[in-house]
Amino acid sequence: MITIDRPLLTDTAHRLMADGKGLLAMDESTGTCNRRFGTAGIPQTEASRRAYRELLVSTPGLGRTISGAILFEETLHQRTRDDVLFTQVLEDAGIVPGIKVDLGAKPLAGHPGERVTEGLDGLRARLKAYFEKGARFAKWRAVFSIETGTPGPACIAANAHALARYTALCQEASLVPIVEPEVLMDGAHTLAECGEATHRVLHQVFEQLDQQGVVLEAMLLKPNMVLPGTDCPMQDDIDAVADATLACLLRAVPAAVAGIAFLSGGQPAALATVRLNAMHRRRGTVLVRSPWPLTFSFGRALQEPALAAWAGNDANRVAAQQALLHRATCNGAAVRGQYSPAMETA
Repeated sequence: MITIDRPLLTDTAHRLMADGKGLLAMDESTGTCNRRFGTAGIPQTEASRRAYRELLVSTPGLGRTISGAILFEETLHQRTRDDVLFTQVLEDAGIVPGIKVDLGAKPLAGHPGERVTEGLDGLRARLKAYFEKGARFAKWRAVFSIETGTPGPACIAANAHALARYTALCQEASLVPIVEPEVLMDGAHTLAECGEATHRVLHQVFEQLDQQGVVLEAMLLKPNMVLPGTDCPMQDDIDAVADATLACLLRAVPAAVAGIAFLSGGQPAALATVRLNAMHRRRGTVLVRSPWPLTFSFGRALQEPALAAWAGNDANRVAAQQALLHRATCNGAAVRGQYSPAMETA
């Protein structure tokens, strides 16, 4: 068992899983952020990225429904126009700053079409520096595609091992690790095929976490929802998705895990909220046996309306912040099972 500051880590994990709150994922790499800006006609510059991220972190009232914000390394060092670090702005709002630490998914040698996430080299030193800069949790993402024969055993094993080593290093550095094994929505796979692949991935991830001596009470899981592929002709209803997702998690995730925060994975913003709400309305059925709190850690499903409203124009700043706050409020209601479609027009 690794030596960790258990009280500090468990306290941070509980703050991140605060009732009625979730996480804002704003950790897009420079390339991803620039591509989204390009699509929206926004200049692809550091100044534009800083202005947009300042808009996000300084949204009034965001701390009422957002417990933590996952930042990209560039953002961790950025300041507001008034020369205040973004991390300080977040802390002043009651939001825990976090940091994405992986270096992205690369082709897995010998396994065409599959990827492994890199970034373990030098990670111990980087984690120490991130903690000193104000980060209190971290995130590492691994991706898995469902096609004929994939995800294969080698891909799952390589990513599970990397996730476990990252998690142990985070806990050593007093950062709460968020473990993100994402089975992608792309493809024509069925709901059942997604559930089977997600179970296989999670099973190996937790096996590797156990081998690395990770303290489950001091980590969070950020999984995909169990969904049919975007090209699947059979798009299952909300309740079927909720039941399949919860059943998969109950079979694969140990009860000791501090919490589960779902990724949105490219789902339309309102649909991700509806599906999250459905899981929390399963009281009296499968969810009553759920041993861990469930919340959201959405990126595009929180940000897209804000980015569209802003469009790179500072005159739209307030409208963009209102769009972000609206989506955060809807998801905060969903975490309590109290979301209603009427909220979208309220």
